Amino acid sequence: MDDARNIEAGDPAAPPSKPPAGPSVAHTAFSWLRDLALSVAIAIIVILFLYQPVKVEGTSMMPSLVNQERIFINKFVYRFSNIERGDTVVFQFPGDPSKSYIKRVIGMPGDVVTIDKGTVIVNGNVLPEPYVREENRDTHSYQAIRVEPDSYYVLGDHRNSSNDSRNWGTVKRGYIYGKAVFVYWPLDRLGLLK
Repeated sequence: MDDARNIEAGDPAAPPSKPPAGPSVAHTAFSWLRDLALSVAIAIIVILFLYQPVKVEGTSMMPSLVNQERIFINKFVYRFSNIERGDTVVFQFPGDPSKSYIKRVIGMPGDVVTIDKGTVIVNGNVLPEPYVREENRDTHSYQAIRVEPDSYYVLGDHRNSSNDSRNWGTVKRGYIYGKAVFVYWPLDRLGLLK
């Protein structure tokens, strides 16, 4: 008869076991560097293809955006969804594509946009603009313009301090590369853009 028996943990007859050896310094360093490299790679992919941090320069979008504010723009959203009226978009300035501007979409392709003493009229209807403060409106009138196919009419929220479609015309769809979505600095303005 075989006298061998199974020994379970905690059995007083079990021989003492050695404590498990910890990971080596080299293994720990390798794991840490691997995780760091993976994190950096993911951050680069997110920044290059999805979100990009940018700094707002100027006052043309006040009060929605202020000078020197830091925001994230979503560079991926318009691959799967359409640009909509009211979106705050970032685009290459048509007069000098090496510069980027940020403005609000007012007119869509095919729309007729008129400005009468500062009041924006789209397709014969007054456009409600809660994002424009009364003190930021201008009182000028502009002739009606029909927005070309694949183009957008854009305006700054601070109308009497904005260089926009009233001055240089519409923006081609191919020049628009992102939507402003989130303010991350200064912290007192942290939050989603509307």
